[in-house]
Amino acid sequence: MILTNNLTPDSACRTFLSNDTYFASFSNAILFDGKQVIHPERLVRYENNMSLIIDDTKSAEDKKRRRDIVVKTDVDGVCCLLSIEHQSTIDKNMVIRCGNYEMLEYLKQLKNKKLKRLVPQVMIVFYTGYKKWNTPLELNDYFDIPEELKEYVNDWKIKVVDVKEIDASKIKDEQTRYFIEAIQAMYKGDYIKLHQKRKMNTNNLIYAAIITGSLDMIKDIV
Repeated sequence: MILTNNLTPDSACRTFLSNDTYFASFSNAILFDGKQVIHPERLVRYENNMSLIIDDTKSAEDKKRRRDIVVKTDVDGVCCLLSIEHQSTIDKNMVIRCGNYEMLEYLKQLKNKKLKRLVPQVMIVFYTGYKKWNTPLELNDYFDIPEELKEYVNDWKIKVVDVKEIDASKIKDEQTRYFIEAIQAMYKGDYIKLHQKRKMNTNNLIYAAIITGSLDMIKDIV
């Protein structure tokens, strides 16, 4: 059994999604309505440390960003980057953060002379908090834009997925489906449904409990 004392909701979710089967099954459910477009055997973990030096002649600032999980794969034969950013709390700056992550990655790609074209990115913000997500989902929500300028102001949208609203029936892999259903049951206080998860991988059940702060709920199950 895993040790829980050093695990946070972020690290528990990151550990779960580091499994290629779980990552692929989750992404297929969210992005493709359950259609099996992404295949676990074709996922390659992608180094996502990003650093950009901004030189304004007065100072140089080293800005570093790291996304939770990033993989390289192909969709219909086209190379893509897929990432999942876990959020256990609501972040009002999420649109800005995601835009920063992606633009830094594109700047990094521009330095790679081997690339003939940039590799497109898709990021899922996976929100597992108790409250309903209530902050902007696109950049233009932050602005009061004069009508005359609306067509010129660039927008940036993010895809936030609330774990409480996921249709788990679209998740093909059994263990991934159990994981999402367990989190949903914990938030509802549904002990009966939790007890039905005896086929669930024990570590995954613990990860779900850490994410929801519900370790006491599963002490007689694990």
